Amino acid sequence: MDNEASSPEQNYTVVARRYRPKTFGELIGQDPIAQALGKAIATGRVGHAYLFTGARGVGKTSTARIFAKALNAGDGTEAEVAADISQAIDAGDDMDVIEIDGASNRGIEEIRQLRANVNVRPSRSRYKIYIIDEVHMLTNQAFNALLKTLEEPPNHVKFIFCTTDPDKLPITVLSRCQRFDFSPVKFEAIQLRLQEISQAEGYAADAEALALLARRAAGSMRDSQSLLEQVMSFSTERITVEQVHALLGTADETQLLALAEALCDANALQVIGLVDEATRAGADPGQLAEQLLNYLRDIMAVGVGGGPELLKLANPLGHAQIKQLAEGWGLQTILSAIQILDEALVRMRSSVSATTLLEVALLQICQLEKLASIPALLEAFVQGTPGNPVRTAPVQATNAQSTAAPPTSEKKNDELASAGMSSGAVPATVTVPRAPLPAPHFAAQATVSAASPAATVSPPAVSPARAAIDPTAIPSLNPPPSPTDRAAVIPASAPVAVATPALAATVSTASASPTTGSNGKSLAVGVGASPEALNEWRRALRSIDGMLADFAGLAVAVAPQGSDRWNVIFPPGATKPCEYCDVGQRKVELLSALQGTLGRAVQVTFSVMPGTVAKPTTVTPQAAVRAQKLREMAEHPFIKKICEVLDGEIVRVDAPR
Repeated sequence: MDNEASSPEQNYTVVARRYRPKTFGELIGQDPIAQALGKAIATGRVGHAYLFTGARGVGKTSTARIFAKALNAGDGTEAEVAADISQAIDAGDDMDVIEIDGASNRGIEEIRQLRANVNVRPSRSRYKIYIIDEVHMLTNQAFNALLKTLEEPPNHVKFIFCTTDPDKLPITVLSRCQRFDFSPVKFEAIQLRLQEISQAEGYAADAEALALLARRAAGSMRDSQSLLEQVMSFSTERITVEQVHALLGTADETQLLALAEALCDANALQVIGLVDEATRAGADPGQLAEQLLNYLRDIMAVGVGGGPELLKLANPLGHAQIKQLAEGWGLQTILSAIQILDEALVRMRSSVSATTLLEVALLQICQLEKLASIPALLEAFVQGTPGNPVRTAPVQATNAQSTAAPPTSEKKNDELASAGMSSGAVPATVTVPRAPLPAPHFAAQATVSAASPAATVSPPAVSPARAAIDPTAIPSLNPPPSPTDRAAVIPASAPVAVATPALAATVSTASASPTTGSNGKSLAVGVGASPEALNEWRRALRSIDGMLADFAGLAVAVAPQGSDRWNVIFPPGATKPCEYCDVGQRKVELLSALQGTLGRAVQVTFSVMPGTVAKPTTVTPQAAVRAQKLREMAEHPFIKKICEVLDGEIVRVDAPR
């Protein structure tokens, strides 16, 4: 059968290749590099090796070809030959410009062949130019074989290396090259180029649709052109926003704004409904999470005073609405929401239940109002330790128009039960302003101090327009606690929740409740001690043996100081065990055991409780034997001399074999 003419499909060239820049003037977004290379050619200061680095699709290989054309086609050859050289270089077929894929030609044998060919002069051009793409894929042996040739090549040879990961290149190679870092192409430049391409292809495109493609490309011109070609493949004459969302599996800005408002209002049910609606409409959960993360970034930028020009995903025309969201939400809450969503994205990439993980993350963001005050409360409890007592009288913040009567005992018990506490577990007074706050402003931050036997939780400072301080409600500094002081007074209209089960345990421990030491006597462990933390500490010690476990087990309390720091408290007089645990490798071993138990890193400090020394602490027989042997060895003259000379210490004493 006779060979038929090639079909249009066989002759089709993708958009990214057809609209590839062919001169320095057509290079988009890399003007400083184009200017530097052009100046080098004009002044004759052309190096023998160049390194082009940057993200994918920013023009590294295109610039290498343009630079090769400028060196070879613009060297004074005849116009016909110059045009032929330029066409061959653009197509990658020129015999004097050799393009090598570093990923598939990465061995030492390929480099040896290159070294053998560099001495062969170019056939019709001035220079023989080697363009090695993804050069970081070469092996160490290949780099070592190339070093001498790279440093002193023949005069007719030039090297151009392109890579997306310059950190993988040996420093010996980097020092022999002139390095040019390609920056991501700006959003506006990508959008303008997409507009030119769509018009050249005969398509009318909505500006917002092209903006979505430009943002999705994240600074890569090639990625944006590939996305545009995908949209054009199922569009007829016009490219619309709906088509782009359908292609990318993303949600439109209206859905993102509705999600942000629901999160700001802490409306968990509405959040679940909006996620379900978006996924049913074809939005990918991962893409939706990334969009929402960038949308929260825009809210954060506006929250710190940014203008419309700083918005990356949100429409600049909606700047006023985003500013209102940022003011109502609060910067700290926005930062926490971004962190939660970012961690969820990492888990979603390796999970088959991405939608569920997204919903869990968004519901956690809805609960930030209740969790925001916990770090402040813990820090305030720690500041109120017996060594540094802070005594503050309860202050009642009243509304300028009306004052609520204290709730009945039954109502107080119901409120405490709903917060996860019993009425006797939290001897604290929680007062909040009754003046309405702009929803969803988080007023859960409070100041806590150790007020005699009862810890007092007072509200944050509010402006006179919102709350007035009643001077008659401020008693003396050390009044006897009244029954109402031991109840949590939370007005029904206050949009605040400071009680959680974890906080209840901390507060109940902090109310000057004694902790029983290993000798059976009660020890005042101070404000902030947590029995749960002490249990975790003792559980971590099970993975350690020897004297370190014995001495660390003498701790009678653990006081969390924020979310990632613990204070381990020893009984009065236990200075030696405390110092023993707080030294070098022993402390590292304790931190490692604690991290294995908790699943996260926690910094630990050690302290000894003030007070008189009680009876000697009862230890296990094994610990007593070890301690006795350690004392005997420490007093032996020979052992003492060894420790002196070697600057060492006795860690353990083993029985003779």
